[in-house]
Amino acid sequence: MNKNGTIQYILLWTLIGILTGLAVLFVQGKIVITDSDWSIFGKSLSGRLPSSFSDAVSKTAPAVVSLQVQSLIEVPIKENARRQLEQAFGKHLPNLTQTKRHNSSGSGVILDTRGYVITNHHVIAKAERVMVFLNDGRSAEAKLVGTDPDTDLAVLKIELDKLPEVKIANLKKLKIGDVVLAIGYPFRIGQTVTQGIISATGRNQVSQNTYENFLQTDAAINPGNSGGSLINTEGEIVGINSLIYTETGNFNGIGFAIPIDLVSDVMKQITENGYVIRGWLGVEGQNVPLQTLQSIDLQVQGVLITGVDEGGPGNQAGLEIGDIITHINQTEIKNTADILDMIAAGRPGDNFRIDGLRERQSFSVDAVLGQRPMRSL
Repeated sequence: MNKNGTIQYILLWTLIGILTGLAVLFVQGKIVITDSDWSIFGKSLSGRLPSSFSDAVSKTAPAVVSLQVQSLIEVPIKENARRQLEQAFGKHLPNLTQTKRHNSSGSGVILDTRGYVITNHHVIAKAERVMVFLNDGRSAEAKLVGTDPDTDLAVLKIELDKLPEVKIANLKKLKIGDVVLAIGYPFRIGQTVTQGIISATGRNQVSQNTYENFLQTDAAINPGNSGGSLINTEGEIVGINSLIYTETGNFNGIGFAIPIDLVSDVMKQITENGYVIRGWLGVEGQNVPLQTLQSIDLQVQGVLITGVDEGGPGNQAGLEIGDIITHINQTEIKNTADILDMIAAGRPGDNFRIDGLRERQSFSVDAVLGQRPMRSL
């Protein structure tokens, strides 16, 4: 036998020995291969997604909770009651309302084992009482820690032990086309999981929120899903389901979730301060299409100032209605979302250099940010 043959002979019997040893350990029960292992192995061999996402769901589903909300709402009085009042007082009465107790539902996610639950602001707005129901059968009355209507987020607190944990996804790895799962409590029928993909990122101007940076998905989101989780196939949470785009009230394949990095920042500020601290410039503006500016021989892009709060930071800096803001801190401004994001990321007392055009002439001012006034519930 030559030298190469000897080496091959040794390697062959070494491999046979390793496989035999593994087989013996497997039979003895010292090596256990789970469904997850087979799923990962199958994915690596075929390059395809696993046929089941049960492992991913099991990691996050225990932390997704059902919210039962009691609130007081004003509704018009019944027509027969109105007629009786008008007969009694002998004149036409203005619109009269009566206060009624209203029950609604939604979803939430336990993002902190200390008992902090994140949900949408619109789910608990004007709530008198919020009950939280866990998937393991436990329940607790929640205390409102704080709310942020500008992002449609709210933080609740429950007092229970041994709460489930969730893992936060790295959104830098998230790509359009990635498979995602929505977990929530639609139509009060119990916890439900739906599947879809990330259809788009960075969506804005799709709701009444001041700050928007939505993830768009075609995973089914229905009434009651608001405040629930959107997760990836690793069981990591990527966003909080918030709203759907529809003209009928039914799901049409376009849903939106608030990115988890924004959610985490809002929750951190609310749990530490009771509210979210943002910078404030005190101006209003609107986008001006580049074609419009070019039609009047302005080769720039920016935001037209349409309002300046008297005594606000922008007013004190010298900004005027009709100014076009083109740069903030040397960063090009293309639309109002750019300004909102930059100002909101600042803190009261920060100095911002603002460049723009006023009556076709360049100008620069320095503005010291104030604190954005809080919106009421």
